Amino acid sequence: MYAVFKTGGKQYRATKNERLRVERLEAQEGATVEFEQVLLVSEGSNINVGTPFIAGSKVQAKVTLQGRAKKIDVVKFKRRKNYLRLRGHRQFFTEVEIVSIITGPAENPEKKAATKKK
Repeated sequence: MYAVFKTGGKQYRATKNERLRVERLEAQEGATVEFEQVLLVSEGSNINVGTPFIAGSKVQAKVTLQGRAKKIDVVKFKRRKNYLRLRGHRQFFTEVEIVSIITGPAENPEKKAATKKK
C-alpha cells in the first residue's frame, strides 16, 4: 500500500515505515503531523485517484529530524573583468517517518437508472 501526498509544493510517494525528507515543517522532533492533501492511494490492484485530493484520506507521520541539507555553492563570474561572487545556500528540511496511511471512503459512483423518453 502506498500513497502520494503533497506538501511544500512537492509531491511524495510514501509507504508505511518509510523515511522521507520534506520541506521544512513547523513541528518539534517527536511530534506527529498529518498530511491531508492526498492525491492517490494504492492498495494492491485498487488505485484511488483524487480530483485533485481524496476526501477523508490522510498520511500520518512522526517528525524524526529537523535539519539543513548540504551546502550548495552559487558562483557569479564574468571573465576578464575581475568579477567573482560566491554565495552558499543550505536548504532547511524535516525528516519524517510514515506511521500510517488512512484511506477515505471509497468513491463508487452509483449508476442512475435509465429513463425512457416519450
